[in-house]
Amino acid sequence: MYRTHTCGELRLSDAGKTVTLAGWVQRTRDLGGMTFVDLRDRYGITQLTFNTDSDAALRETARSLGREFVVQVIGKVMERQSKNANMPTGEVEIFATALKVMNAAKTPPFTIEDETDGGDELRMKYRYLDLRRNTVRKGIELRHRMAIEVRNYLSAQQFIEVETPVLIKSTPEGARDFVVPSRMNQGEFYALPQSPQTFKQLLMVAGMDRYFQIVKCFRDEDLRSDRQPEFTQIDCEMAFVEREDILNTFEGLAKHLFKAVLDKEFAEPFRRMSYDDAMRDYGCDKPDLRFDMRFHELNDIAQGKEFKVFDDAELVVGIKAEGCASWSRKQTDALIEYVKRPQVGGTGIIFVRWAAEGLKSTVDKFYGAEDLQRWAERFNMKEGDLLCIMAGAADKTRKALNELRLHLGDLLNLRDPQVFKPLWVVDFPLLEKDEVSGRWHAMHHPFTAPIPEDAPKLESDPGTVKANAYDLVINGTEIGGGSIRIHDRAMQEAMFRVLGFTDEEAREKFGFLLDAFEFGAPPHGGAAFGFDRWVALFGGRSDIREFIAFPKNNAGRDVMIDAPSTIDAIQLKELGLELKN
Repeated sequence: MYRTHTCGELRLSDAGKTVTLAGWVQRTRDLGGMTFVDLRDRYGITQLTFNTDSDAALRETARSLGREFVVQVIGKVMERQSKNANMPTGEVEIFATALKVMNAAKTPPFTIEDETDGGDELRMKYRYLDLRRNTVRKGIELRHRMAIEVRNYLSAQQFIEVETPVLIKSTPEGARDFVVPSRMNQGEFYALPQSPQTFKQLLMVAGMDRYFQIVKCFRDEDLRSDRQPEFTQIDCEMAFVEREDILNTFEGLAKHLFKAVLDKEFAEPFRRMSYDDAMRDYGCDKPDLRFDMRFHELNDIAQGKEFKVFDDAELVVGIKAEGCASWSRKQTDALIEYVKRPQVGGTGIIFVRWAAEGLKSTVDKFYGAEDLQRWAERFNMKEGDLLCIMAGAADKTRKALNELRLHLGDLLNLRDPQVFKPLWVVDFPLLEKDEVSGRWHAMHHPFTAPIPEDAPKLESDPGTVKANAYDLVINGTEIGGGSIRIHDRAMQEAMFRVLGFTDEEAREKFGFLLDAFEFGAPPHGGAAFGFDRWVALFGGRSDIREFIAFPKNNAGRDVMIDAPSTIDAIQLKELGLELKN
């Protein structure tokens, strides 16, 4: 055998044993008549010792080793003279008696260390080397552990894992499909699934009752740190359930993962918040509740004072930054520059300070001491605090103030990655209108049911209908969500009409589902959770690529294998395709 032990398991109790190890050379050190080699595998690092007095030739071989050489060593476990308390194996070393180089290695393009000198693109190009680093390997191990715990919990709740097709029919679900040409049916195309949505609903019609799948999904959309063109989700569906049943089941999943993986317990139910309250109080539908800094609106007490910026605004709204009244002009100017960035979209900030001399604002010309006192009371402001107030179109201003709130949270170290604040956001609008086309679009997807009391208004007043939908938000990250589904053909056809589908289009795209609803479809609902995001959250990072073995870069490319790539003329001909220049 190549090894009797791994590089992470030997301890002082093993002293005196003759062992065989195999792994990669992390580093070598020459000290007088001794050479030390740190040997690494997935499990840890063990120090090897080579002594000139014992075997000069063996030591010379050890001195010739380069970083990342693959070697096998035989030797005796000895107690180290100079122990390393930072290593699990730091009390022992291997006094080598034999060494075999199984494969030499070129000098790596970056250091295989926790803190590497390799940039993102370089590490992605040599991802198989990057995966040797402890930080990346631990991320993959965390992913594995969480997948096991998801399966354990859901299996115990009587869910069964069912695989659904990867080559499906293209359907509109809010993002572009990846399409796959068919060789046997030229001129026709499969799509890669954005989710198994219709299939899991059909499984409920089939009587499967409780389904789950840890499944690959695909969306051809612009990328960012928490988004990949192919991603993994925990996909679930349940029959004969109401919203409360689903929230309790998947809150149970979340609590199980917190306890099993992070040893964190949540005795109380997760907080719930309506979509309307989230937008009013935090300016977004996924608020980070690790810190307060709620929005307070000032239209009624700030307008009508001849300050045009406020008087012409649809919304005047602000937040309180506790203890920041002493911030310098340079610091507050930096906040203004931050909100003026195009991706934030703000126009400026009005500041109010409560310093030792009292309340002072950047608009004292228009507002007296009584006005500022009323503002301070609304925010429950105290000496030392700073108000940041913005004004403008309501939606745009809320969005910009939300970005400022999160930025202040970072500056003030209020977003501790070891603190978790889970939240269910409920009662979303069912539909949203595209201002350009004037068409309604589903806020979640077209199979979401309205809340029962709003169902009669679906066609007559669609803009006021609330969805029987819910999102799980943790620390400002949307981990996932779902809804009670439509299970009645007539209501599903009405939904398609509201979305602008003709009856013919609805039958062409979703006839299979509409037909299934006529064969005894039970009430059902479900949820899907972004597995990559959840793992990254538990790993304390925002970039999901660190927890995916072979991710794409921000341009959607795999720079390691150089994909996507062109295909040759023979393949194009077989598929009946021609490329336009």
